[in-house]
Amino acid sequence: MPARQVWRSLGHVHVAAGESPAHMTHASYPTPLALPDGRLRVFYSPRDAEGRSTVFSLDLALSPEGGGKGFERLGPPQGPWLEAGPRGAFDDAGTSVAWVGATPEGGVECWYLGWNLGVSVPFRNFIGCATAVPGATRLTRVSPVPLLDRAAEDPFSLGYPWLHRDGDELRAWYGTHLSWGAEWMAMDHAIRRAVSRDGGRHWQRDAQPTLRPAGGEEWALSRPCVLRDAAGWHMWYCRRLDAYRLGYAHSADGLAWTRHDDRLAFATPEAEWERGSRSYPAVFDHGGRRWMLYNGAGYGRSGFGLALLEG
Repeated sequence: MPARQVWRSLGHVHVAAGESPAHMTHASYPTPLALPDGRLRVFYSPRDAEGRSTVFSLDLALSPEGGGKGFERLGPPQGPWLEAGPRGAFDDAGTSVAWVGATPEGGVECWYLGWNLGVSVPFRNFIGCATAVPGATRLTRVSPVPLLDRAAEDPFSLGYPWLHRDGDELRAWYGTHLSWGAEWMAMDHAIRRAVSRDGGRHWQRDAQPTLRPAGGEEWALSRPCVLRDAAGWHMWYCRRLDAYRLGYAHSADGLAWTRHDDRLAFATPEAEWERGSRSYPAVFDHGGRRWMLYNGAGYGRSGFGLALLEG
């Protein structure tokens, strides 16, 4: 059984507060990118006055062993890096960041969720990719259509991919609707894995989901985050019950996963901004320590914070 994780919250980092028309509210899905000079660039998705999400970033300096709160904001938010697509496109109602990595040339690769509004259902989501050359502050779509679209395995809606490269193989874990329920937001939402060997143009999807919600009060698992180390494979995710909770699973081979939600705990009490809900985790290693970016209450409406794994 994996060791018990005890996280210490370092506090509230950021929430949009009307700094620009695209940066009015929220700061959802905080996603890390380590820069060569030691800074951490956090990509996230605020919303405009009409609720459309875009992609912004904020730079941090992390100092787990120093004084203060363990992080320092370096300058104002930057963006938008990526806005909603043209009318009728798969992302015409907004773009939400999911995973960010550095390209071999030193640019940025961003996999994101594209929003479409529905009629019989609230929304449809698809997975796209956009890149930026070194020094650029805007992302350019790799394709006007999704790189992961609906298919027989994912017939309804899919999004929030987390990627892992192993040689020429690209693995993605993402959320997928297995069905919509009778009520407006009722759904059965699981996590599935897909593999690509051509850089993400074509994907082979697992026939069965990687993890499914337990049922009853738990009806969705969302926003997987996957890391691999000497102890195996680790996945953090959201559990949707009355509100979002954090969950954790472990795997020896990256294929068969066992949930250990009870092994994840916080040593610090909830602050007002995160009261009742810690959600959308993004776990990463930096400076020899393990960190977690996460959202608080309101699906990102109260912004995001930072936590450090103790020990």
